[in-house]
Parts: sequence; structure tokens; C-alpha cells
Amino acid sequence: MKNSTKLGLTLGVGIVALILEFVFKLPNAAQWLATIAGAIVAILMFIEMVKTLKSGKYGIDLLAIMAIAATLIVGEYWASLVVLIMLTGGDTLEDYASKKAGEELKSLLENSPQQAHRLSNGKLKDVDAEQVEVGDQLIIKPGELVPVDSRIIDGESSFDESSLTGESNPVNKKIDDEVMSGSVNGSASVTVTALSTAANSQYQAIIELVKKSANQPARFVRMADRYAVPFTFVAVLIAVLAWLVSGDPVRIAEVLVVASPCPLILAAPIALVAGMNRTSQNGIIVKTGTTIEKLAQVKTAAFDKTGTLTKGQLEVNDIRPRDPWTAASIINLAASAEQHSGHVLARSLIAKVGPRNLLEVTNLEEITAQGIKGTVDGKTVKVGKLKFVTSEDVQPLEQTAVYVSVDDKYAGCITFLDRLRPETPATIDELRSLGVQKVLMLTGDQTKIAESIGQPLGLDAIHGNLLPENKIEVLQNISQENRPVMMVGDGVNDAPSLTAADIGIAMGEHGATAASESADVVILKDDLSKVAQSVEISQDTMKIAKHDVLTGIVILVVLMLIASTGVIPALIGALFQEIVDMVTILLALRAKNGSRTSRRILADMQKRIDLKMA
Repeated sequence: MKNSTKLGLTLGVGIVALILEFVFKLPNAAQWLATIAGAIVAILMFIEMVKTLKSGKYGIDLLAIMAIAATLIVGEYWASLVVLIMLTGGDTLEDYASKKAGEELKSLLENSPQQAHRLSNGKLKDVDAEQVEVGDQLIIKPGELVPVDSRIIDGESSFDESSLTGESNPVNKKIDDEVMSGSVNGSASVTVTALSTAANSQYQAIIELVKKSANQPARFVRMADRYAVPFTFVAVLIAVLAWLVSGDPVRIAEVLVVASPCPLILAAPIALVAGMNRTSQNGIIVKTGTTIEKLAQVKTAAFDKTGTLTKGQLEVNDIRPRDPWTAASIINLAASAEQHSGHVLARSLIAKVGPRNLLEVTNLEEITAQGIKGTVDGKTVKVGKLKFVTSEDVQPLEQTAVYVSVDDKYAGCITFLDRLRPETPATIDELRSLGVQKVLMLTGDQTKIAESIGQPLGLDAIHGNLLPENKIEVLQNISQENRPVMMVGDGVNDAPSLTAADIGIAMGEHGATAASESADVVILKDDLSKVAQSVEISQDTMKIAKHDVLTGIVILVVLMLIASTGVIPALIGALFQEIVDMVTILLALRAKNGSRTSRRILADMQKRIDLKMA
């Protein structure tokens, strides 16, 4: 039964009971109705509590059940209804926050392979990806996602597999090469034969890893549950002593009603809802309140490389001309020759030179997966792979590069690199200042490339050449003293590790559907500094929640001691609870805007990041 349904039924029972007793003058009927309803809810809570205890967890349910049972036994049914409303209301608040976070995230989750262009009897028909069968011929158009694992039977193109493998370099594919579902086609259409159905594709294999990881959640005890055990012990001790000293069993109900853990039930959920609202205002979607609690305690941060620590876009890194050519001349000729190409490296060349500085190109000829040939400024320019550009004895480079020849003479090469996001170094520094003890890189890219990116950041460990299952192993092997651990990524290949980590954070603006779906937190803006902001806001939220809980507990202990003398009837005690609840709510709502200290820290943090990016 949903918590909102429980709340609605409890309110309904309360209204009917009020009408029975005060309108129709039927107090016995009102008592029976309230008693039966209270007993049913108490039994449902008891069953849930037993399941929780079997899973190795504990919480605040026991004291709530005891308070309901005690008030019903001694006939204080109005007090039991008040307690029930507070219990079901607090749980409904948490459900509402999680649902709202899901609604705000929904628009991001539309990028998985959905359709395919099936070729049959010379005609092209659009079908759902799930309808593709092994052996079907499909057309993959430029810029489209590959719907199922396939083999190319006609055409050549480059494919962006970064979201699957973590490697930022586009991969050239020709006839008989296999392409993975979820990869993105480059600038040329290709015809492929389906090697699998959508359900058995590489994309779905990664999704299955996500599900497997989700079935092995890390143990985590919520703040309210940690306080519940000592608070329950103190409440029961005062109640029993009050009974033994007075000889009146009603004292147990009077003490337990006042001791009803409403501050524990309300303080944390309201503070967490307010904190989640605050993160969403900053472009950060936190899906559950428990995630806020984990973020506040995070000790290890693990990052994917491509598209997370880096921009995920190859940029011109170095220009190596051969005499008599200069760096400026060969990049200008190369960019001019490539200006009509849709290749990712062509866009990088044009961005480096600037569209206004391009020269006119004529006699343009593009050889798919090989390069470009054209006439620029009266010269025949070739740009592309080394063997396409020249037959001269030139040593090929191990990194991503294009080679240039002018009038059939080798002129030099241009190398490319996926550069760090400008805010990455400052974000790492801010995380360390917030108490994160270890920072790791987990990537499917080559270890050498990963180290060239990660070493300047001063990371504690750099792991390269990792498959999705390898990332999970690294995360699972992190020691308990270095937990909770958060994983930050953006690609399909990151989805399993986002689920396996204590907190998964997806860079959602350009990230893959699988990553956003499996993550606990989604960054809506293309800004890595939001990761540090999410930790700081979470820490501030939990400080407010903890202060709220402790304040409520102190007030309740004082009320319990007074109630133990018999001067506070159960119903009056329940009304005192309402006053405590109001104080609890008002204190918890401070998390929506944060404390002054937190607002200053966030402002200073953004200022430092902006200065380092300048």
C-alpha cells in the first residue's frame, strides 16, 4: 500500500470518527473505528519492520508501533490517530520528493536506440528497434544511433563509441567490420546486417550489468534510524519507570505518546525535500533523500574521463609542419579543405582556424574513412590518413592525428587531444576541501592517455583500459573506511558503475539514457563544478536536519519527564506533539535556502572556479 494511500485513509478515518462522536454522539462507534484502523496500520507497520530487520536494518518503526499500541490499549484513540497522521505524512513527503525528481528527469531519458531503418525488397521502412531480427538489413544514416549489434555490408564511416568504450577517438569501420548498438554513426550512411536483436545487443548487455549491480546495494544507515535506537531505549525506560513508580499503566501511554518520534519522522524528510529542492534550483536533480545523506558523507570520488573530466571533444593539440611549411599555413590549408566535411576532426580544425579565415575549396573529393582531397589557393591538398595522403616514408603517430600533403608532397601533421574541462581542476580541489579523501579516474580509454590527463590533477589512482565490469570491480574493492564512494560519468559504459557505487552521478545534458536512468544524481548543466556543489549542499542540508532532530529530541525528553508525573493526559500530550512538529517543520525548511555559511561557501566556491577557468 502506498504511503499516500495510508495517509488518505487515516485522514478519512479521523474525519468519520469526528462526525460519529461529535455530530451523531456515538463515541463508542468512533472509538471502535479508530481502534480498528489504528490496529490495521500498526500491524502493517509491524510486518514492514520485521522485513526491515531481516534485511539487517533498523529504524524508528518500533517506537511508533509501541506508541500506537499503548494509546489504543488504554482507550486514547484520538492520540493514536494524531500519531498515525504524523507517521504516514512524513513517509508521503519523501515519496513526493522522489516522484518530483523523477518527473524533472524524464525529459533526459529519450536517447536510447528506438528506431531502425529496415531494408526489405529494395524498400526502406522505419520500425521499432525491438522489431529487428537477426539477419535484417538496416540503413544507418549519418548522426544516428546504431539500434542493434551489426556488421557492415556496404559503405564506410567513422563511429563514435565513446559512450560505450570510453575512448574519445572516432573509430573507422568498413565492410565486414562490426558496429555496436548505442554507437553513433559519423558522416556517411552504411548498410548493415543485424547480428542480434535489441534485447541481446551490447547496449542491453550493459543495462543487464546495471540491473545486477542494483541488486547488490551497499548497506547504509539513515540519520533518523541511527538516533532511533537510543531514543527508543530512553523513551521505554522513562515509560516503564513511570508505571512502576505510580502503579498506573496509563502512564506508559502518556509517556509514549509524547515520545512518538515525529521529529525523527518529519525533520529528516522535510529537510531532505528542502535540500533536494535547493539542488534542483542549481541544476542538480537528486532522486532520493537517502542520496543527500550519502553525499554529505562521501569519502571517495571516482570519475570517468571522456565527457566527464574532459570535454569529450577532440581539439587541435599540436601542429607539426615539415619545411618549408609553417604551422599556420598547413592548418589553414587543412581546415579549408575540410570545411564541407561532417567529420568530428574537421569541426575541430575549423574551430581552431575560425570560419572567417577559411580559403575557398574546389574540386572537392571525399573518400570515406580515408580523407579529403581538394584544390585550395591553387594547390592540391590532401588531408586524412597517412597512407591516403602520401607514399613517403613517414613514421605514423600513436595518437589521434590527420596528415597533410600539398601538391603530392608531405607537408606535416596535426594532432588532437580530448582536453580537460576548464572547471575540472577547481572541482577536484573543492571536493578535497569538502572532505573527500580519495579521487580516482576509471576509464575505458588507454592507460597512457588516461595518465596524461589525470596526472596533472594529482589524482590518487588512475585506472585505464577498463570494461564496464572492471569498473564495478574497482568500486567494490574500495575499503569500508573510504566509503561512501561516488562515481561520476556520462556514457552507457558508465551506467553499471554508477549503479554499483554508493552514489552515482550522471552528467545528464549530453549523457546517455542508461547513465541518467541508473544514476542517483543527474547534473542538468554541462558543468562539472555542480558535483562539488551537490556535496556542499548535501552537507549543509544534513547539518540543518541533525540540528533539527537533536532539538526535537531534547524537547521530547523534557516532555516525557513531565508526562511521567501524570500531569499531561495522552490527548494533551498528542497536542504537545503537534507543537513540537511545527517547530520541527519550521527548522527543517531552512534547508531550502541553506545556512548563511553554506551560501557563502557556495559563492566562494564558484568564484574560485571562475578564476581558475579565466
